[in-house]
Amino acid sequence: MPPLPTFTTLGHGPVVLMLHGSGGGFRSFAPQVETLASLGFRAVAWDMPGYGHSAPVEPYGFKGLAERCVALIEALAPPGGQVALVGQGMGGMVAQEVALRRPDLVRQLVLAATAAAVAEGDAYDRHAARCLNWLQAGPDLEAIAQTLLPRLVGPGALPEGVRLATFCQARVHAATWRRALAALRGFDRRAALGHIHAPTLLVAGAHDRVTPPATLRVMADAIGGSRCVALHGAGHLPHLEQPEDFDALLLDFLRHAQPAPLH
Repeated sequence: MPPLPTFTTLGHGPVVLMLHGSGGGFRSFAPQVETLASLGFRAVAWDMPGYGHSAPVEPYGFKGLAERCVALIEALAPPGGQVALVGQGMGGMVAQEVALRRPDLVRQLVLAATAAAVAEGDAYDRHAARCLNWLQAGPDLEAIAQTLLPRLVGPGALPEGVRLATFCQARVHAATWRRALAALRGFDRRAALGHIHAPTLLVAGAHDRVTPPATLRVMADAIGGSRCVALHGAGHLPHLEQPEDFDALLLDFLRHAQPAPLH
């Protein structure tokens, strides 16, 4: 059995597991970890396989990433228990994969600035191609982060959140980021969205050029009973750009969305 992914945890109560995007790490959800822990939840943020000290998966794809996430959930939750999954960007894709493969483990689902598919030539595909080209030119992640983050955030982004996002992006392993970007370019779960039955909240950044609000609204239309909200002034990292507004949405959802019945 491979080792569990590394993670940080704080607080006690219902487990909320947060899954970062391709340019992040466990620190990407630092504001949410502190907020949730202070309000009666056990907040957990992982390092996706290949990130930080988490062992990579072979081959690097969503099946293996979902399996590692499931193993972590089973280690965190009591037998027969469930967690709330929160995923941004590529983390939102992993969250969809887990919710589809192991619905018994997912109490609630929050998908932020993500997509159900990356199609050739769409905005997410162009973003991934641009990042891969930068890596090809030279794997200076610090320089790439300084160039990339201003393109990702909206006009209302909190400066401290942008600095944290830049810090996280600069510390991603170049080889892992390359493999993650390649993997997400083949992601497509559009046909399966109707099989997600956990209560679901979708959060978009109104100024997100990678996963614009229309992308999240189409997903919400396919996931029965879900809700989609766009944060004004935010881009592709709404949880860091506007953490107070994001946290208010998240907490209201976690407290009031009724979990799907177990079958």
